[in-house]
Amino acid sequence: MAKFLITGAAGFIGFHLASALLNRGNEVLGLDNINDYYDVNLKFRRLNEAGIEKQGVVWNNICQSKKWPGYSFVRMKLEDKENILKLFSVEKIDYVINLAAQAGVRYSIDNPDVYIDSNIIGFFNILEACRYYPVKYLYYASSSSVYGNNKKVPFSENDIVDNPISLYAATKKCNELMAYTYSYLYKIPVTGLRFFTVYGPWGRPDMAVYKFTDAIINNRSIQVFEGGKLRRDFTYINDIINGIIGILERQAIEQPPLIMNIGNNSPVTVNTLISIIENTLNRKAKVEYLNMQQGDVATTFADIDIIYAYSKFKPQTDLKAGISNFCNWYLDYINRF
Repeated sequence: MAKFLITGAAGFIGFHLASALLNRGNEVLGLDNINDYYDVNLKFRRLNEAGIEKQGVVWNNICQSKKWPGYSFVRMKLEDKENILKLFSVEKIDYVINLAAQAGVRYSIDNPDVYIDSNIIGFFNILEACRYYPVKYLYYASSSSVYGNNKKVPFSENDIVDNPISLYAATKKCNELMAYTYSYLYKIPVTGLRFFTVYGPWGRPDMAVYKFTDAIINNRSIQVFEGGKLRRDFTYINDIINGIIGILERQAIEQPPLIMNIGNNSPVTVNTLISIIENTLNRKAKVEYLNMQQGDVATTFADIDIIYAYSKFKPQTDLKAGISNFCNWYLDYINRF
């Protein structure tokens, strides 16, 4: 039985990944600082779904899940190097999956400091911990944002990504460089995963699918940029998790590439997304059109040839089905809470 450390375990992808690994009989230690970038109640409710009770979550103290005997959780900041190193020294971790980061392209325009603290210093501390307390493998979240305004599509891992147009993207590119250096110097096996616009049940309220659904249900207007012509490679959460699990299973045979895209390989316009949500909810959106925002890109579009060649990853969920699943979850969630 392998032991995984998942940082960002109260987050969207981390919550789903922890459940998937536990279902496969692994041991998981979740870590998250539970910051207030978006509603902390959603984060605590994700943890509660995994048997971690809010009242048991205390800074730097490990608490046990009441649902999963193999799941424990610690509230800790990645920036807290002393306690990160102490955690690694005690817990004897096999695999690290670093999903924790300050997210959001637009938020980085007005709040740059938190991106340096979490995404640069925090990731540095994870690398240092893996250096001094070696693990079998380190996986970490990068982002499609590193491609910036690349004109060539779909975006390939072989493309040059030296022109990020947001601080968030710059921190993710920096993570890739840091990971490469530590891998080279200290022989840390490492792979970065460039995620493309992940959505689905228990998703983030700052992302388009959640924001638009919430606004339409509550009869509020939605802000749409560049006439709704921006294209995004929306990728359903189950496909993301199956992709990660496929990589983990294949890694027992062969070391993964240093960087892999993990996306849907089928971008649609924001206007198309809105239309699908409207049809699913049988309601019309009130749309406020605005100019292009700083840091936004025109298109995200994942070339998935490398991940397919490595693990046979192929998305299975089309957007209509994924949106239907999300809306069903959302309606149940707001009725429960």
